[in-house]
Amino acid sequence: MEKNRVLVLGAGLAGCEAAWQLGNKGFSVTLWEQKPQRFSPAHHEEGFAELVCSNSLKAERPDSAAGLLKTEMQCFHSLLMDCAKKSRVPAGGALAVDREEFSRLATKAIEAHPNITVHRQEACELPDGPAILATGPLTSQALAEKIEARFGGALSFFDAAAPIVTRESIDMGSCFAASRYERGDSDYLNCPMNREEYEAFWEELTKAQRAPVHGFDRQGPKVYEGCMPIEVLASRGRDAIRFGPMKPVGLIDPRTGRRPWAVLQLRAENRENTLYNLVGFQTNLKFPEQKRVFGMIPALREAEYMRYGVMHRNTFLDSPRLLSEDYSLREAPLLFFAGQITGVEGYMESASSGILAGVNLARKLSGKAPLSLPETTMMGALSRYVSGYSGKDFQPMGANFGILPPLAEKIRDKRERYKALSDRALNDLRETLEKEGEPCVL
Repeated sequence: MEKNRVLVLGAGLAGCEAAWQLGNKGFSVTLWEQKPQRFSPAHHEEGFAELVCSNSLKAERPDSAAGLLKTEMQCFHSLLMDCAKKSRVPAGGALAVDREEFSRLATKAIEAHPNITVHRQEACELPDGPAILATGPLTSQALAEKIEARFGGALSFFDAAAPIVTRESIDMGSCFAASRYERGDSDYLNCPMNREEYEAFWEELTKAQRAPVHGFDRQGPKVYEGCMPIEVLASRGRDAIRFGPMKPVGLIDPRTGRRPWAVLQLRAENRENTLYNLVGFQTNLKFPEQKRVFGMIPALREAEYMRYGVMHRNTFLDSPRLLSEDYSLREAPLLFFAGQITGVEGYMESASSGILAGVNLARKLSGKAPLSLPETTMMGALSRYVSGYSGKDFQPMGANFGILPPLAEKIRDKRERYKALSDRALNDLRETLEKEGEPCVL
């Protein structure tokens, strides 16, 4: 392999960020991407950084866990944060994007980078030299078998995506535009239901036919709590979804002047507001059942579905046994993993691991020690979680303040406490990057 030539396998969120970091540091990167030669069960477009579940990247404010993670990523000149801001669509306090524009911008930037060469072919073998495997939780069967054979198996759970409907098919007379608690602009379409409508809907949802799920034992598939199918959540009790994705709190129906019994929120999928996502309605119902049962929500009686909800298998490593906190393999320090295959859960969590993997591979190849971020930062806490979890049931983890060490002083007000945690994280991150000679662009 030529000097300073590195491989990145997979052009998802983590792979794009990893290649971007390495390319910006002067390394010649070959980025392998199997599309369009082969598509996973959840991917449909040829572009890079394809969002398959939701178009929301979660909260943006720095005093939230998701917002803190995004702010930390910007310290590293994150490619995808730049793409997200350029392709954003209204979503209240969340950062949501036009997923096609987001992917287009990421693809264009990667393909135009002078130090990155794109190689569109399925990777079926584990690389020997300096490389980052960011092949995702839907790694192709051939490569997944190689990973499992070498590292002693992997773990799995099922993930699900929500349906998308056209705006013109939504009954606008049966919904209203508003953001919860009137935060921000009226960025969501809210589909209210009274008690009778909700209970009839719940009854049908809990007994609707589900699509078959293959590859798990008789106890059924293990699902990730953060992306649970709506029908699975509904089966936990009559009010489970009314206190979850259909909670009506913070919303007033202008037609009645009262809070509805339950509400489905719809979020714009694109800048033109022609497509809307059913927020929190990840599902594995059969397609005709989705149309029938979701059609019991008054605003969706005649809804036209551009994409039905689907469930797909996600695979991740036993990372606490295999990985160091810089995302490299303990037994092969120049071979890194990044993205959801490591056990981080979420779009930006996946991208942030790609950033750290790219930075640390570059540092190792330059004769520098790995960059160890403080455990007080969200990126540092996530890397420590996946590499150092000591329990018996390792499961994917997204950004949350619970994985950060507590503050020295107790702050009772939650918002003030979160702000203090965020301020501490950013101060510690800046100090660390300055000490390690890594530029911080904030």
